[in-house]
Amino acid sequence: MIDGLRPFLFYTAAVLAVVVTMLGLSFFLGQRIKRQYKDTPFESGIISVGSAQFRISVHFYLTAILFIIFDLEVVFLFAWAVAVEQAGWPGFIEISVFIFILIVALFYLWRIGALDWRTETQKRELNTISGPGGVVNRKEFKL
Repeated sequence: MIDGLRPFLFYTAAVLAVVVTMLGLSFFLGQRIKRQYKDTPFESGIISVGSAQFRISVHFYLTAILFIIFDLEVVFLFAWAVAVEQAGWPGFIEISVFIFILIVALFYLWRIGALDWRTETQKRELNTISGPGGVVNRKEFKL
């Protein structure tokens, strides 16, 4: 029974040795300079201001979820592309139906406004916005 565990024990010992070596080297070779802002949290080189707990509109989450859903569908397209020769015409018809359903779903989401990031205030003010040359952005020109 021990003979079957020998590779696993060797792997575990090797991983622990690598981890301990990396932590030990970084501790002994790392810099120990204490500066004024060293322990201050920052993001992208900018010192944080305010609380990290603020409300975000559900539209951003909805867009993220829709992206993930449609991104996962691409995995099925890759799998089909790998097996396109073996799938033949029946596979082509099936993937065509699949893509058609995705396009219908995307069109439906677009029509109900799920892909519109504008807030309610921005939607109300959309009619009053005029661009250079007096071009007015009106809803009746929306597709």
